[in-house]
Amino acid sequence: MSDERDELWRVAAGQRGYFTAAQAITVDYSHQAQYFHAQRGNWIRVGRALYRLREFDDLPAEPGDHLVRWFLWSKERAVVSHATALSVHDLGIANPDRIHLTVPPGFRQKDAALILHRGELESGQVQQHNGFLVTTPMRAVAETAAAGADQDVIDSAVAELLDRGLATRRQLLKEASELGPASELAVQRAFS
Repeated sequence: MSDERDELWRVAAGQRGYFTAAQAITVDYSHQAQYFHAQRGNWIRVGRALYRLREFDDLPAEPGDHLVRWFLWSKERAVVSHATALSVHDLGIANPDRIHLTVPPGFRQKDAALILHRGELESGQVQQHNGFLVTTPMRAVAETAAAGADQDVIDSAVAELLDRGLATRRQLLKEASELGPASELAVQRAFS
C-alpha cells in the first residue's frame, strides 16, 4: 500500500471505515483522486463529502457503526444523545426510530433520519465511544426524561443505571434537576 493509503487506513480504521473528504485531503488525496476511488468502488460514497472504505462493508457490523457516519457528517460537532445514547449504553428498553443528536445552537444541517437537540454540553457530560461522542449514561437518562419519553423507558434505564453502579440516586436526581422539572419528576417516579 502507498503511504497515502496507509495514512487513510489509519484514520478510517478508528472511525469504523468512515472518513471525510477533508480527512482524505489531509493525507494527500486530491479531489480528483477521491472521485477516481469512488468511481472504481474502492471507496463507498455514503453522503456529501463522506466515504467508507469498501473493505469495512465486508466486516460484520458493530453496534453504533452508523453513528460514526452521523458524527462525521456533523463535522464532529454532534454528540449522540437522549434515547439513542441510552441504546448505545444498553440501558433499558429504549429503541428510538430516529437518531438523537445534540448539536451546537448555530448548527444548520438537517436530515430526516435525525432528531436534533440544540445545546452546549460540558466535557463531563460526554464520552468518546468507538469513533463518535455520546452523552454519559447519567446524562442520557436525564435528557431522555426531559424530552418526555415514556415512563417505562425511563424506569428501565434508571433501574439498569443503578444496578450497574454507574450513578447514585442523588447524582441522577442532581443531573435531572439541571434539565428541569419534567426530567426530575420522571426520574423520581422511576425510583418508586
